[in-house]
Amino acid sequence: MTRVDRHEEKPAPQDAEPAPTALSLAPGELSPSMQAYFAKCEEKLGFVPNVLAAYAHDNAKLEAFAAFHNDLMLAPSGLSKLEREMIAVVVSSINRCYYCLTAHGAAVRLLSGDPVLGEMMVMNYRAAELSLRQRVMLDFAAKLTERSHEIGEEDRQALRDAGFDDKAIWDIAAVASFFNMSNRMASAVDMRPNREYHAQAR
Repeated sequence: MTRVDRHEEKPAPQDAEPAPTALSLAPGELSPSMQAYFAKCEEKLGFVPNVLAAYAHDNAKLEAFAAFHNDLMLAPSGLSKLEREMIAVVVSSINRCYYCLTAHGAAVRLLSGDPVLGEMMVMNYRAAELSLRQRVMLDFAAKLTERSHEIGEEDRQALRDAGFDDKAIWDIAAVASFFNMSNRMASAVDMRPNREYHAQAR
């Protein structure tokens, strides 16, 4: 049977939850830890993020993705959770990743309490009123995304001069690199964000 491309099908109702990706991948059997993680998402967010649903066809890949994401974005760091989400959005803006811009744009709005900041991060972070620390951090993430081969000691020193220690510099690079990978994966499979993200913290 020939598979019909999702974009050639009849438009779904606007309140229908989009399929996680354009690929036909049946959900796999989740480990007890991932079942508990999905239940926690339902409890805290009211839904399971589609990025997790997308990875659910392969429990090992799901566990690896969730562990790495949560370590980068939630574990103790010299970067605040907001700063990490700002990096995610700036990288995703450069890469034009619809999923990550929607999901992490919502996170910036929630963590900052500033819907305008969230919109500026999505559209052009340089238009936002940022601290020197934030601007240097995001300039580094942008350069790493666009011209990683040009990163040099002067870029790392600019981060030190803005108050980041070397562990924090590692974390900036790790978050930016992770979302460069995630953006490309999301674009490759046409990952769609949950509708709930669009209305959050506006």
